[in-house]
Amino acid sequence: MRPDHENEKIVNIEERIPKIKEQRKQKANRRLISFILLFFIMVLIIVYLQTPISKISSLTITGNEHVPTKQLVKLSQIKEGETEFWNLNKDMTADHIKQNKLIKSVSIKKHFPNKVSIAVKEYANIAYLQKGHFYYELLENGTALPDEVTPSHAGPIFVDWDNKEKLKQTVRALNQLPASIQELISEVYYVPTSSNQWLVKFYMNDGNTVIASIKTFADKMTTYPAIVKELSSSEKGTVHMEVATYFEAFKSKKKEDER
Repeated sequence: MRPDHENEKIVNIEERIPKIKEQRKQKANRRLISFILLFFIMVLIIVYLQTPISKISSLTITGNEHVPTKQLVKLSQIKEGETEFWNLNKDMTADHIKQNKLIKSVSIKKHFPNKVSIAVKEYANIAYLQKGHFYYELLENGTALPDEVTPSHAGPIFVDWDNKEKLKQTVRALNQLPASIQELISEVYYVPTSSNQWLVKFYMNDGNTVIASIKTFADKMTTYPAIVKELSSSEKGTVHMEVATYFEAFKSKKKEDER
């Protein structure tokens, strides 16, 4: 029995030898193919990087309304035909563009082989600044644009504000209010006193006025609709929100401080 068993082992080994050789040959072929592919990929990359096609050939910018495209291109530091496509750092480029105070957000996309698109979002116009007979747009971040405009929507009008810092803080707080509350406001005045430099006065579209603090009106003004709902339609006055909230009727039937 033992010789037969040994013969079977010899036969099995002899049968396996061709298979082992074939497997080794296949592995060698796969390695060779992988090496050739890697070599050609490296060659293509080198050729790509050494030719003009690796440079950004097209830069498109969308979403800008107030900021000129040329200015955004300059801020991006991208030069068509010069800037390397693969070397472009999107985060750094976005930071460069956001140096402009009118830009709220930036989205950059790279399109192989050499195109780049930039979508910007500007701060929205939520109010107007009136100086004399002229109007200027106020953006949600508190920036006042320099060009004179004709109001194109029913946003609140900030009348004759000389304190730029308080103006910016008030506009930013206004932006925190729901649109439904913003739409109730007609005009906004800065009315500081010797004891309180944070007071503002709102003239509402319904004929009432509101006196509040720049620091807290973003929270307190949300209660305005509920307050006036408790009043008769003919009853007009001032809603005080400086500290505690209370209503004070006008002393005369005429609108207070007629404009």
